[in-house]
Amino acid sequence: MTFFINRIFLPAVIVLLCGAVREVRAQSSSLHVLTFSNVADSRDYFHYSGRDLPIISGHRGGATAGYPENCLATFEHTLSFTPALFEVDPHLTKDSGIVLLHDATLERMTTGQGKLNDYTLEEVKRLSLKDAEGNVTLYHLSTLDEAVEWCKGKTILNLDVKDVPLIMKAALVKKHDAYDYVMFTVHTAQEARFFYDYDHRSMFSAFVQSEKELKEYEAAGVPWQNVLIAYVGPLSKEENKGLYALLHQRGVMVMVSAAPVYDKENSPEQRAAAYRQILTDGADIIESDRPVEVAAAIQASYPKQSSKYKYWEKKEFKNN
Repeated sequence: MTFFINRIFLPAVIVLLCGAVREVRAQSSSLHVLTFSNVADSRDYFHYSGRDLPIISGHRGGATAGYPENCLATFEHTLSFTPALFEVDPHLTKDSGIVLLHDATLERMTTGQGKLNDYTLEEVKRLSLKDAEGNVTLYHLSTLDEAVEWCKGKTILNLDVKDVPLIMKAALVKKHDAYDYVMFTVHTAQEARFFYDYDHRSMFSAFVQSEKELKEYEAAGVPWQNVLIAYVGPLSKEENKGLYALLHQRGVMVMVSAAPVYDKENSPEQRAAAYRQILTDGADIIESDRPVEVAAAIQASYPKQSSKYKYWEKKEFKNN
């Protein structure tokens, strides 16, 4: 299959280095999307076969200059360069609204002050978001409902664990019937079992950082077909290869988070080498604060042909 990596990914890095990100996104509504018709499609895309496409996860969406964390405009910016899924952070307001914000406090990422849960949803939606450099933008906090509605037909959202009760997240995904494009991060087998019992279609990004934890998921009766991602930690380590093999035997893809370690390398060349090494070491998914850089770095790792390209599309969307 002929696809767009050389044509799109390399210019993306040049655009970022030139500081022209906002202008590029404003002129384009062409997004590289992941399209799934049902849960079976999602499971197929993430099922490890040994002949898979490397997958990029935008940590908090992939914030950069002009584009804040956990912001729909940032998701669109990332998708204008590469297919990706997005890890997001649901947090509760005073009146139990669910918004996308990583911190429990407002100062770092918004124009507000104090604790998020001291404010109502109406109050915090008036605040402006700050970008990765601390600059105030024109963007505002999004609700989880808005994010779920936005991502249908475009990508998958991975809902991280914050202060939103499990039942509230489960009910929201059920309300939207979003099981083919929303997954739950789970830190324990018991959390996964809760979502699975609530609805057997629930899909997971599961913390599985040891063989002991792997066996806990099996003991809890969580089917491996529901575990789309096994998060093994922030480091690509030789001693993890045995765990990779056990997960791959069960059809589960392995994810390393580059955000706390490899994303912080000083130069683009060092970061690119680190991203490529993660795949060489046997992981399948890279979660990063720099998803566009990752896409450029790993382009040579994408096979020329794969049955999973059928889930990739380039589509035009109207700018809001």
